[in-house]
Amino acid sequence: MLITPGKLLATIDSPDDLRKLDRTNLPQVCTELRQYIVDNVSVYGGHFGASLGVVELSVALHYVFNTPDDQLIWDVGHQAYGHKILTGRRDNFYTNRFYKGLSGFPKRKESPYDSFGVGHSSTSISAALGMAVASQLQKEEKRHHIAVIGDGSMTAGLAFEAMNHAGTTDADLLIILNDNCMAIDPNVGALKEYLTDITTSPTYNKVKDEVWNLLGKMSSFGKSAQEIVSKIESGLKASLLKQSNLFESLHLRYFGPIDGHDIDHLVSVLNDLKDIPGPKLLHCLTVKGKGYGPAEKDQTKWHAPGLFDKVTGEIKKKIYDSPQPPKYQDVFGNTLVELAEKNEKIVGVTPAMPSGSSMNIMMKAMPERAFDVGIAEQHAVTFSAGLATQGQTVFCNIYSTFMQRAYDQVIHDVCIQELPVVFCLDRAGFAGADGPTHHGAYDIAFMRCIPNMIVASPMNEQELRNLMYTAQSDQIQKGKQAFTIRYPRGEGVMPAWRTPLENVEIGKGRKIRDGKEVAILTIGHIGNYAVTACELLEKEGLFPAHYDMRFVKPLDEAMLHEIFQRYDKVVTVEDGCIMGGFGSAILEFMSNHGYLARIKRLGIPDAVIEHGEQIELQRECGFDPEGIARTVKQMIYQEANSVVI
Repeated sequence: MLITPGKLLATIDSPDDLRKLDRTNLPQVCTELRQYIVDNVSVYGGHFGASLGVVELSVALHYVFNTPDDQLIWDVGHQAYGHKILTGRRDNFYTNRFYKGLSGFPKRKESPYDSFGVGHSSTSISAALGMAVASQLQKEEKRHHIAVIGDGSMTAGLAFEAMNHAGTTDADLLIILNDNCMAIDPNVGALKEYLTDITTSPTYNKVKDEVWNLLGKMSSFGKSAQEIVSKIESGLKASLLKQSNLFESLHLRYFGPIDGHDIDHLVSVLNDLKDIPGPKLLHCLTVKGKGYGPAEKDQTKWHAPGLFDKVTGEIKKKIYDSPQPPKYQDVFGNTLVELAEKNEKIVGVTPAMPSGSSMNIMMKAMPERAFDVGIAEQHAVTFSAGLATQGQTVFCNIYSTFMQRAYDQVIHDVCIQELPVVFCLDRAGFAGADGPTHHGAYDIAFMRCIPNMIVASPMNEQELRNLMYTAQSDQIQKGKQAFTIRYPRGEGVMPAWRTPLENVEIGKGRKIRDGKEVAILTIGHIGNYAVTACELLEKEGLFPAHYDMRFVKPLDEAMLHEIFQRYDKVVTVEDGCIMGGFGSAILEFMSNHGYLARIKRLGIPDAVIEHGEQIELQRECGFDPEGIARTVKQMIYQEANSVVI
């Protein structure tokens, strides 16, 4: 089903076409663009509220600036659907987030209008500043650089580091603060309160009116424009003696706040700001989900709602004939509360993903013991370390891909200090349609190489509960090791998942089935694929053994000795990078103990794997059930004496 664009939108194949339109046509372009996003996302899915909130800003930016020569960076990229539609991707926008289709985020390889690849928050200002300084060095003095960053992304340290640097330069940098008071979940922290103060302060609004009255007359002053800017700056500083401005204190010229949905005013302001040299910040007030009633009322729910009826606003849900397994994140959230009710030392920490990680369950049940620290992964880890030094049992829940941002803190602040922080890594393995910026491909490799770290992964919901129960036990909490538990995005395999809690022996795997000729060794949820593969092979008269190792570190060495004494053909399977991962740990064991065997490692190869459904990506990499079965057959029928890696 192809979506038909509106009359004006149908004529816009690039920003050059947009800039040919009369300014009076822009409100209609915005209306049609907003409707086109609603029409597409309701049928094909994707992120929703964020892009609706910046429709006017998207149109104004491409209308005023000479993109792609002027470089535009959308922080995170959830909000870039309008940008993509206006920049030559309208007719294939329906492929957004589908396998082999458009990426759900700006991507340099996809379009020259995507100046910088994004997906993780708070990178835009640093990247735009780097581009602006490069333009200075290359004598490209007329080139503009614009970073659009949300108030949620502003909570990350990287954004402050970039602004702190930008204020010491004279680079042509425009930071647009898209302030909608929302990230995926409601924003938290002092910055949120500060921005609210700015938008409601009589002093600021008085200055704002004076500033824009002057800017509106700027074009008539010709060469005197710089003098006017100087007066505006002086007026700001004089008026704000009693109320300091964070951005001005960083030597960024602050303008705003202004209505981010007034397209005509946006165009005027952006045109004026083009003539103001140096680093500056425009504060725009927007509404996430703007123009679609249900999304405006419940912004968290409509961040990425899935398919829905655009007329009624009813989100379409699958109807099942039998009970379905829960999502791993919900098992985590409910089990954490269950454990915390019995252990008063337990606290939960997450960096701005309480609903995505289901930490919101504990935040509702025990608000004083669950902490959303904002988009600040480094702080989340060191904050957890501080809690642990005082005897708290800390469950720090971070998506696997975002844990990459706090790696130094895991080493320096947790493991070197021998603190028993429990890291629960959600979205481990392929993240699906969010693509390579969100895949949790590397955590096995980067966690298992750190001293004082246990690394485990459950094959099902019962195992997740038991690992969490074990991690908060006195045995671990009075020890000197951190504990990583990784689990994937999506559903488990056990509809009846509320099983009794039991301790798991650290470093102890389990045999799923005995067999002949080949042993399959798995870690985590992907072991369920091996179960299916064994069933497929059994129909062909082949009977491989299957072992769920459960722990990557420490390995179950007794079990591995048993395996390598019985089998000379071994397949390892993991939903993580092959280089340095679980299979590599098995090879290290073989080498250390002098075993010879034919080994085939299945997992994520040394390549950037794009977006698509999880099973599509697993099939591409050869560790779907059929791929595992195929590899076992190749091992059985292929005659070779050398080690296969």
